[in-house]
Amino acid sequence: MAKTKRQIIEDLKLIDIVAEILDSRIPISSQNPDLKEMVQDKKRLIILNKSDLSCEKENKKWLEYFERQNIPAVLVDSVSGKGITNTISKIEEIYDNTKYEAKGRVGKAIRVMILGIPNVGKSSFINRIAKKNTAMVGNKPGVTRQKQWIKVSNTIELLDTPGVLWPKLESQKVAFNLAFTGTIKDDILEKTDIGYEFLKKALKEYSLNIQERYKIEKEQLQEVMQNKTLEENEMIIEVMNIIGKKRGAIIAGGQVDLERVATILLEDFRSGKLGRITLERVEK
Repeated sequence: MAKTKRQIIEDLKLIDIVAEILDSRIPISSQNPDLKEMVQDKKRLIILNKSDLSCEKENKKWLEYFERQNIPAVLVDSVSGKGITNTISKIEEIYDNTKYEAKGRVGKAIRVMILGIPNVGKSSFINRIAKKNTAMVGNKPGVTRQKQWIKVSNTIELLDTPGVLWPKLESQKVAFNLAFTGTIKDDILEKTDIGYEFLKKALKEYSLNIQERYKIEKEQLQEVMQNKTLEENEMIIEVMNIIGKKRGAIIAGGQVDLERVATILLEDFRSGKLGRITLERVEK
């Protein structure tokens, strides 16, 4: 992390714009809070990636949130390529031609540094905008190993950064958000706990998604969640049991395999099968 930060600070001398890629489902948790200090007065762009998986209404609120901080932002889905053209237009809009003409940089490419924590889709974004498999993509977070320049067009060049720019895990909430999206690998934390915490959050804000995905009757869910004889943790476990029975996640003795239920929940969320969900909201 320290080595990566030193490299970023050194490379900023070559850069016109810093583009930070965030996960649109968790825009704050997927930021590195040190970045603002590192980039100082450099022009910035926020790229809210995976916007096809996050709530459309919340996407608009996050765009407005960053604009209020005088940081331009765009919505992108690196898988389909949606938002890539808008990103290129935004880079050209941010770039101050007048400033660089004074420095004799007429006709030279706009140089953009791409930053992002593991698993926000940095390499996928670069490959999509460059229209070729330039950056290595992998299932494991942080596969970029070395600095590389990528030519997007005659007017734009990207600098992909090496190393791993981890966020600060200052709170349990941030840690869980990163675990939900897969940035913190599933074998680091207890998967049952991650699934439990995700379901607890989803039931508060996206209960309809849970009902529809796992075909749970509204009355059945209400009966559990409004049962005054149950503690909150017992309610969540009971809903996990219902999902487990619906999905056949049963082990010897007829008990529900809670770890398998957790896997089902997390995979459905990460793939979008649970619907478009934003875990961090502007007003909160």
